[in-house]
Amino acid sequence: MENVARPWPALWSLVIGFFMILIDTTIVSVANPRIMEGLNTDINSVIWVTSAYLLAYAVPLLITGRLGDRFGPKKLYLSGLVVFTIASLWCGLSGDVQTLIMARVLQGFGAAMMTPQTMAVITRIFPPDRRGAAMGIWGATAGMATLVGPILGGVLVDGLGWEWIFFINVPVGIVGFVLALRFVPTLSTHPHKFDIPGVVLSAVGLFLLVFGIQEGETYDWGTITGPITVWGLIISGIAVLVVFIVWQKVNKGEPLLPLSLFKDRNFSLANIGITTVGFTVTAFTLPLIFYFQVVRGLTPTQSALMMVPMALISGGLAPVVGKIIDRVNPKFITAAGLVLMSVALFWNSYLMHPDTPIWLFLLPSAVLGFANAGIWAPLSTTATRNLPPRQAGAGAGVYNTTRQIGAVLGSAAIAVLIQARLAAELPAAPGGAGEASPMSFGGALPGALQEGFSTAMGQSMLLPAAVILLGAAVALFFAKPQPIQGWDRAPGPAAKAAGAQGSGAPVR
Repeated sequence: MENVARPWPALWSLVIGFFMILIDTTIVSVANPRIMEGLNTDINSVIWVTSAYLLAYAVPLLITGRLGDRFGPKKLYLSGLVVFTIASLWCGLSGDVQTLIMARVLQGFGAAMMTPQTMAVITRIFPPDRRGAAMGIWGATAGMATLVGPILGGVLVDGLGWEWIFFINVPVGIVGFVLALRFVPTLSTHPHKFDIPGVVLSAVGLFLLVFGIQEGETYDWGTITGPITVWGLIISGIAVLVVFIVWQKVNKGEPLLPLSLFKDRNFSLANIGITTVGFTVTAFTLPLIFYFQVVRGLTPTQSALMMVPMALISGGLAPVVGKIIDRVNPKFITAAGLVLMSVALFWNSYLMHPDTPIWLFLLPSAVLGFANAGIWAPLSTTATRNLPPRQAGAGAGVYNTTRQIGAVLGSAAIAVLIQARLAAELPAAPGGAGEASPMSFGGALPGALQEGFSTAMGQSMLLPAAVILLGAAVALFFAKPQPIQGWDRAPGPAAKAAGAQGSGAPVR
């Protein structure tokens, strides 16, 4: 096992890159109208600026997590940071939307190389009984990024132009590279044999599934081209992933996804929990922001400022919660956080009327801050506590993949639900009932339609509010953490023979 004398500088160095990755999943949505204008393109093309990034981010996570085990998480993280930073520069210099989409694909791949390594390094340099505080910082980073992305995007787009949402990554990437090079330790590697069929099957299956779900609404859940349909891609993706799982079970060599990971009850349950969190966090923001902007007339920056209580409370409490979960059973904190998130979303749904005083929405925003603080660190700590260092990268890859799939499911599901509720509540919407869309109103909603629109957005909030309750139920079944002995001691001869056939370079 690795015993690092100064783990905290390493953590803070990694947080810079992780924060940058998460911001780039939300910052572009604010800039879409300006990108359409600047590159003279249409809405379908500009949607792909985000879709391409999410696809390239989600699909390789299983593979890049395993690569971190094989070649060292520091090398993979630094390589991914270089790719991400160069791709960000390319994004800003793009002269047409096709070039921008290609650059976003490269950027997403760089993010996929980095993300599992942040979690794997934390797992390997912090002892299990002190990992909660570190995961608290990791979780606070995720919470803060949800606020900073839209606000920073609005400020940069309004002040300097849409290109700067990408250019800003270049100096941040350079600083992050220097700090990670200096403070992140070079951890021992493990000589994995790469499962090529597993790599191909997982990549193809995840691509078909994620693409089908992500683009379903664009193609009205019907035909994409010729015989290719949205549901055909989704079903094919599931079928390929089933084949992948079977192959992992029968593979006599070293599988890409060690199914033994799921023998740990807490790892399995934490993955279900983080899927519901990914779903909910992605889903609830869309109807809430539409309500703020279309009904209440707030600007994108003002809409993001409504989430300030959430970000401040979450950022302030997450490290505190991290220290607490090192001493108490995290299942109670996790379940409480997930229930609080559901309460906040039901509260928002109840408040969504045209004449509700806008300041009242700051109250459920504050509850969301307490909820976030109790979710990210306990879930990630529970998932990684029992992971052996040899499989830290694989476990981090699985955990982040399930989170991303949850986010894609949430994005697709809320888009369909919003369309359906608008069609039901606004029969006189422009274009007819079947074509009701927030895009139809251009940000200026006639007073006669405001109540119906608000009702539709409030009803849409009920879906993520219900899904996160499923995560709370799952958290109640977490097993009580047991003390792990000998984590910071080098393995003996028997352990080396059994599981570490030559552990590579020692930690520096």
